[in-house]
Amino acid sequence: MSGLTSTSSQCIPKSSDLQCDPIIRKYGEKKQGLTSYTLTLEEQKKNDYPIKGSPGCKGYIYTECDQQRTDSSPLFGLDCEMCLTAKGNEVTRVSLVDAQGQCLLNELVKPESTVVNYRTRFSGITKKMLLPVKTRLSDIQTRLKKILPHDAVLVGHSLNADLQALEMIHPSVIDTSLLFARNEGRRFKLKFLAKAVLGKEIQCEQKLGHDPAEDARAALELAQFFIEQGPAKVAELNLEMLLTTEKLAEVSQKKAVLQPQGCRVQKQLNEPPHLSKPCFSLSASFLDCLQVTGQKPLLLGRQEMDSSGLCQSNLSTSNKQILQRALEDVPLSTFSIIQFSLGPEYIASHLLAGLYEKVRSKLTDMLTIYAGPFEESFCLKSVKKEFGRCGPIQSLTVVTETYQPYVCIQYEVLEAAQLAVESLNGAEVAGSCIKVQRPITAAMLDCDVWIKELELDVENEGVIYVAGLKESLTETDLQEEFSQLKDLETLFLPKDLQSGKHRNCCFLKFQKSQSALDALEVINGWTVKGSKLRSRNALASGHLWRWIWQVNHSNGKQGGNILYEKMEQLSDSEQDLRKKVKKLDHHIKKLYRSLQNNTLCIVLFPGVNRSRFQIWPRPFKKRPYRKQNLLQPFSSITFPQHF
Repeated sequence: MSGLTSTSSQCIPKSSDLQCDPIIRKYGEKKQGLTSYTLTLEEQKKNDYPIKGSPGCKGYIYTECDQQRTDSSPLFGLDCEMCLTAKGNEVTRVSLVDAQGQCLLNELVKPESTVVNYRTRFSGITKKMLLPVKTRLSDIQTRLKKILPHDAVLVGHSLNADLQALEMIHPSVIDTSLLFARNEGRRFKLKFLAKAVLGKEIQCEQKLGHDPAEDARAALELAQFFIEQGPAKVAELNLEMLLTTEKLAEVSQKKAVLQPQGCRVQKQLNEPPHLSKPCFSLSASFLDCLQVTGQKPLLLGRQEMDSSGLCQSNLSTSNKQILQRALEDVPLSTFSIIQFSLGPEYIASHLLAGLYEKVRSKLTDMLTIYAGPFEESFCLKSVKKEFGRCGPIQSLTVVTETYQPYVCIQYEVLEAAQLAVESLNGAEVAGSCIKVQRPITAAMLDCDVWIKELELDVENEGVIYVAGLKESLTETDLQEEFSQLKDLETLFLPKDLQSGKHRNCCFLKFQKSQSALDALEVINGWTVKGSKLRSRNALASGHLWRWIWQVNHSNGKQGGNILYEKMEQLSDSEQDLRKKVKKLDHHIKKLYRSLQNNTLCIVLFPGVNRSRFQIWPRPFKKRPYRKQNLLQPFSSITFPQHF
C-alpha cells in the first residue's frame, strides 16, 4: 500500500483533472443561465419530488406557477423544519427568502397530528413554542401561492423533503444538494457548502436547532454563486479535497482532546508539510487518523517516509529486503504501508506516462469489437440490443468505409467484449450471419494470451461475470435469484459513476472454483424476469471495474484511431522499466498470497504528482470479497511517484 503526501498545489486542480470532476461532467465548463440548472421532470421523479398527477401526491396543492421560465426568472430560497408526528414528517416552521436575501415568510406551523418527537436538536422547535400557534399547513400553502410569481424558481437543499412536507407541487426547482454534484449519488451537506463556497458558518452548535431562514438564504446564495461563477470555477474549489481535509481535522481534534496537554504540538492541518525534495512522505493528518486506533502503523521502505515518530519505520536497501521484512512483520501489524521503489532514474514521469498510454491503448483495443457484415438496411437498434446483452456499451458506431456496413462497439468491461466475441461470432444478428472480432493490430496479436493470463489470475479465482440483467432488477432481487447457487459468497453490482444505476451486469464470487464452474453451466441461458443471462469467467475483478471505467473515459480516443507507435520497438529505458515493474508485480503477488483472510489491501502503482491519480491503481482484497469503494477516499489526495 502506498503512502500519501499533501501539497498546496492540490487546492487547485489542473485543467485535465477538471474533466473528471462530476460537476464538469454534468454541466460542462461554460457558464449557463439558471434554467440550465433547474431539475428536469425525470430528475424530479428520480429524487422523489412531488409531481403533478402522481398517485402519491393526491391532495397536494399546486403553486400554479406555470409561466415559462427564463434566465431572468426570480429565485426564492425555501426551507422547512419538521417534527415527527403520528402521520409522519409534518412542517413546524417555514421560511422563504427572495433573491436579495430578504425574508418574506418565517412562520411557525401547528401540525395536524399528535407530535411524537419535536426533534428539537435539529429543528429548534419545542412544545412550548407551538402551544400558542394557530397557523395550519393550509394557511401556509395559501400564503406561498400568493407570494410566488408565476415564473418563480424555488431553491433549496434537498428541497424534495420540504415540498413533500408542505404537500405542495412546484414545477421549477434548483436543488443545491444535486447542483454541487458528487460521484455515486453522494451529496454535500448544506453546512459544509456554506463554509467552503460562501465562507459562512451556519447551523452552529451553539444555537438550538437550525434556522430555516438562514438555511434558505444559504441555499439561495449557493445557487447564485454557481450560476454567476459557472461550473469551472466551482470545480476549481476542489470540494472533495476540502471535505477530506475537514474530516481529517475533526479526527485530529478529537484525538488531541484525549491526549495529555503538552504531549506533542498538534500540527495545523491547513498547513501542508514542507517537502524539501520530491520524496515520499506521509502527511501528519493521515497519520493522525491511523493513530486513533491506538497503534502505530508499520512503514517499510527504502527511504524515510515519516519523521513524526508516529510510525514504526524500518529502512531497507532493496525491494527484495523490503519484501522479506514485509513477509515477517505485516502479519503482526494492524496497519502496514509498504513502499517499493522503481529507483530515482524513473522519477521522470514521461516514461511512466508513455507506458500508461500504451496500457490504456491496449485496454481500449481489448474493449473494442467489430461486427458484420450487415445488410444495407439493417436495424441498428436490434444490433445494440443483442450486443448489449453481453454487457454495458460505451459507444456504438457504424463503419461505412467497407463494402457492406460493419459496427464498431466499445464496451465498458473486458468480460463484455470477450463474451461478445465468444457467443456472437458466427451468430445471426439483425438478419445477417456475422463475424465478431477485435481490431487487427500488432498489440492484439497476443490478445488470447492476455485473456488466458487474466482468467488464471489469483484475484479471479472463483469469480464469474454475469450479463443481461434488466435495469429494473435490484441488488436484493439478484441476491434472492442467485441464492440457490452453491457456495455463493458475494455479489458485486457495478454502478454508473454518474447516474448511480447498475450497468446490467454483475460479478459473483464463490468459495470454491468448482462451484463457480458449475454456476457457469447453470447461468448461461438462465432467464430472469424475461431476460436471458450470459456468463463467463471474470477477467478483471469486480472492484477493478471502477478503474477500467475511469481509464476508458479519461480519453475520447477510440481503439481504431490509435495507430501510433504500436509497431515501434520499445526503447532500452522502456524495456528496463517494464522489467522492473514486472519484478515489482512478482514481489506484490508474493506478499499478497502470504496475507491472512479478511485482510484489506490497496495497491497503488506508480503515479504522477497530481491531485488525481490515473496510472495503474490496482486495489484488491484478500478473500472473502467485500463490496467497498477502495479508490474514492483517496481520489483527491496527491500520490507521489514511488509506491
